[in-house]
Amino acid sequence: MNWGLTVPLPGVKLGAHKELVQELPALGYTDVWSAETNGDDGFTPLALASQWAPELRLGPAIVPVYTRGPALLAQQAATLADLAPGRFVLGIGTSSDTIVERWNGIPFTEPFAKVRDTLRFLRRALAGEKVTDEALGVKGFRLEAAPEVPPQIALAALRPGMLRLAAREADAAITNWLSPQDVRTVRAAFHPDKELLARLFVVPTEDADEARKLGRWLITSYLNVPVYQKFHEWLGRGEALRPMNEAWASGDRQGALKAIPDEVVDDLIVHGSPAECRERIREYVSNGLTTPILMLLPNSQINGVEAVRALAPNA
Repeated sequence: MNWGLTVPLPGVKLGAHKELVQELPALGYTDVWSAETNGDDGFTPLALASQWAPELRLGPAIVPVYTRGPALLAQQAATLADLAPGRFVLGIGTSSDTIVERWNGIPFTEPFAKVRDTLRFLRRALAGEKVTDEALGVKGFRLEAAPEVPPQIALAALRPGMLRLAAREADAAITNWLSPQDVRTVRAAFHPDKELLARLFVVPTEDADEARKLGRWLITSYLNVPVYQKFHEWLGRGEALRPMNEAWASGDRQGALKAIPDEVVDDLIVHGSPAECRERIREYVSNGLTTPILMLLPNSQINGVEAVRALAPNA
């Protein structure tokens, strides 16, 4: 059974992770996955982990296809593939208009075509081909040294169009912000056999009020972004989230927080005792998730390192 962890842990400096990462295989973790928003970049944590724990599979979930040129993205993927032969999975996606356009000043246009074309370019480049791609503006690029084992490519996918693209042309799909029941909907639109990964937000505390407070803060941060609004409309949660979306759009941040029903938080945030959290994570797997990727949220009852140990499949 796959059991992944998001690194670095919130509030813990990247360089302080060495001993914990080395401990992960014995705890039953199979994977470490990074993220890339406004903290550490998506590749550096994996480069370190590749040397700290050579048993682990590694991947970014995800790096945007807009914020690096195609050649640079291929170079970074090739570097990680050489550091972790057969153990590196390249997770790519559109990211969001907030990250791409507002933070990086890059137009967030034609996301489906951008991901499709970048995926096809990376397949060829990482196989050692010389690539010209008019859609991406690439002319005659070839890696100096293609990796001996080209990495698998996982595609971030939230709705049927991108899920179908992942089913056709990628090795796996990555999703997030869903309930165990939602996994069945996503799996049905994807592929019965290919790997489906999801980042799960986990608050290992029996203080439900604290967990829901943390959950509401995260939900307003993410689910007001248009791509996630549309995702939850597709999942059937649009009406439940509408009051939050309307309050947020009007500038009423506190109103948005208060408008999120407990039931939505409990659907989307894994919380409870460590044993209850592990059981909930396994519910995702039983509904068709191949690889849960735990994103641990700090709370007053347990620190990050203790939580990693308490939530391990071998605990």
